[in-house]
Amino acid sequence: MAPQFQIPKTQKAAIVETTDAPLKVVDNHPVKQPSELAPGECLVQLDCSGVCHTDLHARQGDWPIPAKLPLIGGHEGVGRIVAIGEHTQNSPVKVGDRVGIKWLAYSCLDCEPCRKGLEQSCLKGKYSGFTVDGTFSQYVVSWVTHVTPIPDGIESAEAASILCAGITVYRAIKYSKTHIGDWIVLPGAGGGLGHLAVQYAVAMGLRVVAVDTGAEKKELCLKLGAEKWIDFKETKDLVKDIVEATDGYGAHAAVVTAATGQAYAQAIDYLRMGGTLMVVGLPARANLSADIFFTVVKSISILGSYVGNRQDAREALDIAARGKVKCYFQLKPLSALAETYEGLAQGKIVGRVVLNMKE
Repeated sequence: MAPQFQIPKTQKAAIVETTDAPLKVVDNHPVKQPSELAPGECLVQLDCSGVCHTDLHARQGDWPIPAKLPLIGGHEGVGRIVAIGEHTQNSPVKVGDRVGIKWLAYSCLDCEPCRKGLEQSCLKGKYSGFTVDGTFSQYVVSWVTHVTPIPDGIESAEAASILCAGITVYRAIKYSKTHIGDWIVLPGAGGGLGHLAVQYAVAMGLRVVAVDTGAEKKELCLKLGAEKWIDFKETKDLVKDIVEATDGYGAHAAVVTAATGQAYAQAIDYLRMGGTLMVVGLPARANLSADIFFTVVKSISILGSYVGNRQDAREALDIAARGKVKCYFQLKPLSALAETYEGLAQGKIVGRVVLNMKE
């Protein structure tokens, strides 16, 4: 028999009313009741939610595509399903299951991108904390076909950031055309995505050059398995240092997780012949500049990589649950979201911040 849950009428939530208004944390936001759920929808009571740089962009409204307003942000939530919409058929999950809410809240599974495994680029896609309300609340509505079961062996607070940051870097490395023993450069290696990228790369047998700045980030990256560290604020010649660190030929791949245009600017120069540039970090507004001559004669591949599909999510979580990847995070209350945004904007967050939705 399915467990029964008492579902309140109201909840605590962090709401962006307009991009220039202060973030508002309220305790009287309506909870969608089980009788109101459409077929295929589910209600999840959240334990926690990670905070991502994308949430900052949604809050500031500085991407070329604006988020809906008013908005409850967040897309790295973990909790229990407490209700499923009546007349839902063939649900892959059930009431009581521990599941994750990702950036991709819904895809049609039938358009050309979906059929080709690019569900995250669905022509009818809905996105948590951007086009639909997300996980900076105690309850969230999602879809049974797209919540991700959380495996045993990983705590909810640690799993939270795997649902976006982990999936994103895992997929980018997976498609970077690298092989065991290859060199991979990770600009932004000490950040939320970057410190997970270091671990996934090491788990996949790659040799990591971590690029970031600051003693705390250096210590973390080397502890996680990076073989080389380059501080972009201290180096006099970033390209030269990376080439020298990678046997004098340059890296086989670079996965740029830093959300700045500058992080992409020199990648073509430090990649070796046949190298691959994975474009991941999303600056608010920046152009990708690459020297066409050297891109061609060095046979460089430039690939955009956008979060991941449902299979990527399960693979990334499985690797983490087996202890190969560990998210380094600070657990904070929902009331700390505004100050977390400030830290992200200033580049001062080491690892990840996860919000406790039970407080």
